[in-house]
Amino acid sequence: MSTDESNEPLDTVPPEFDQEISVGTETPPKSLGATLLKLGPGLVVAGSIVGSGELIATTKTGATAGIALLWLIIIGCLIKVFVQIELGRYSIINGETTLNALNRVPGKIGKANWIIWFWLFMMMAGILQLGGIVGGVGQSMAIAMPITGDFVEAIALPDAGEIQFYNDWNDDFENGRVKFNELPVEEQKRIQQGHDRIGMALSEIGERGTAAIAVVRAGEKVEDPWTLDDRIWSTLVGLITVALLYNGRYGVIQSISTVLVISFTFLTIGNVVSLQMTSDWSLSGAELMKGFSFSLPNQGNKWESLGIALATFGIIGVGATELITYPYWCIEKGYARYTGKRTDDDAWEKRARGWMRVMHYDAFLSMVIYTLATMAFFIMGVAVLHREGRNPDGMRMVSTLSSAYIPIFGEYAKWMFLSGAIAVLYSTFLVATGGHARMYTDALKIFGFIDRNDQKAHNRALSTFCVIIPITCVALHWTGINPVQAVLISGMMQATMLPMIGFGALYLRYTAADPRLMPSKAWDMMLIVSFLGLLIAGVWGVYLQVAKLL
Repeated sequence: MSTDESNEPLDTVPPEFDQEISVGTETPPKSLGATLLKLGPGLVVAGSIVGSGELIATTKTGATAGIALLWLIIIGCLIKVFVQIELGRYSIINGETTLNALNRVPGKIGKANWIIWFWLFMMMAGILQLGGIVGGVGQSMAIAMPITGDFVEAIALPDAGEIQFYNDWNDDFENGRVKFNELPVEEQKRIQQGHDRIGMALSEIGERGTAAIAVVRAGEKVEDPWTLDDRIWSTLVGLITVALLYNGRYGVIQSISTVLVISFTFLTIGNVVSLQMTSDWSLSGAELMKGFSFSLPNQGNKWESLGIALATFGIIGVGATELITYPYWCIEKGYARYTGKRTDDDAWEKRARGWMRVMHYDAFLSMVIYTLATMAFFIMGVAVLHREGRNPDGMRMVSTLSSAYIPIFGEYAKWMFLSGAIAVLYSTFLVATGGHARMYTDALKIFGFIDRNDQKAHNRALSTFCVIIPITCVALHWTGINPVQAVLISGMMQATMLPMIGFGALYLRYTAADPRLMPSKAWDMMLIVSFLGLLIAGVWGVYLQVAKLL
């Protein structure tokens, strides 16, 4: 157990997982099969990632920006894994949680340093994100199993922006103010498809559609109604989450998240492959190559699209929250405890190398899963939603996203998507709630509110947060927050914190690494490149937000 000059214990690992208190080291597996059986933390992280970053933010980026930003999406997945593994390495070797480790970076303000204080601000936005996600689950359930039917009735009307677009385009086209034929062919097709789709939706709902057009022509905005079904379902989802997490530990979270995420990921990848086999929805080789050209969108507001993409960058792959929580899951899986208390003997070094090898497999396998999922969701957003001029947002987020499956699955798309959306959104909500509860409990120890080595106090705080967080998120959804905007706001906050976490990982690498377990120079170079990429994305994201305010 590490101490400071006053002999105060510094680590905040709960005693049941502490290398120095608990007993029972374990020889690391050597064969590939035995190694695979010890994986898990990365799959838990993937369960947290796919629901918000991939399903919501990535698909929206594809729908808004088109194929041009594919390169940024892929980099956002690949570049963070080196920081993730470095933080995991530190926790395995030293038996410390991430927050405790990051708190070792110089710059204390009271009991915590500047990184921990910013983490607190980021976590406030993270609660907004979870409120948006539980709202997404509520939307999916309200569509799949209506109670009063008010939500389904409400989303039958296109949103205010679409109605405004439809009306403005009609007026401009009729008065010859838009030279439609001079636009690029792809842009013509996209606009026409969007116009026709909105017109058909307005026609199908009859008088409501006519009244909405009249409201727009009068210069007023069409307001969405307050609906009950999605709020009832989100409340039930919150209560189920409380029941699962109150006494549930790592095994429950790993099992549920793995099944839910992998099933929907394969469904989405299959949908994208099938889209590529059609003439109407496939992307050409030239279009795909454009996605790797490091360019910006050439239509619409490119800076707005880049802003959305940078917010997405912060949340796709392992976002700031997942980077911090990953070592917690590694600790609960047992990697640090199996390694044992750090000593000078060869047996400890051998165990440490073996369990770090397992952690490498775990992190890189999860990276492959969420990178494939991210690319699938982005390309699906481009191939269907962007071409049809759709924008997944607000209370129509789920219904709009489901339309991306219609070209392949037809009338079954709604049910296939809804079941998948419920799976991955709920998986994200479940895993993220568990991760948030662990970080908040750790923070209580850092700030001195609970004893660092009191297992009962730890369990009590963890269970309390597993009740408070879901209830708070449900309450936020009842206020009517926009789920997409909540996720993107959290993504921008996470993008801002990414370079801080990268800096912390570098600091720990060069000040606290065990000389016997030094990584290679090539690894160090990739860690530095990862930090620089996170720094550029974070600074540029902040600049865009400041410029928008000014």
